Amino acid sequence: MTVIQKIERWGDQHTAKALGFVRMGLGILIFCKGIAIVSNTQALQELLVQHSVFGFSGMMASVAIHIVGFVHLVGGILIAIGLLTRFAAVIQIPILLVAVFFVNISRGFTMLNSELWLSLIVLLLLILFWVTGSGPYSVDQAMKKKPVA
Repeated sequence: MTVIQKIERWGDQHTAKALGFVRMGLGILIFCKGIAIVSNTQALQELLVQHSVFGFSGMMASVAIHIVGFVHLVGGILIAIGLLTRFAAVIQIPILLVAVFFVNISRGFTMLNSELWLSLIVLLLLILFWVTGSGPYSVDQAMKKKPVA
């Protein structure tokens, strides 16, 4: 058994039921952030080009923003309903790492930088659900219980 399988097995056995509601809220939050990203691509593109984040040109920034928006929309729904939760969390983690360490950190570690703190909390919750899985109130769990015909 690999280390990843051991972590998944431990997470499946030690998930609190209340975390299911936290997972649903996290999924909805990520989905809403995806909507905000997709509906405000022009301003985000200007922000990336202006601050020279990763040396993006206008077209590269636009493509990156659309990819991030799509991943947030799909990943948020998957996390909210508890379907492929670990996979959805893993694809969100790199985006949140970039948000924390490259985008939001430029504004500084202050109590007023709420976007940084929200990104940090979401990142920590994504890591938590990557380890623990979707929990008992999820589509994953319902599919495990249902016999395959």
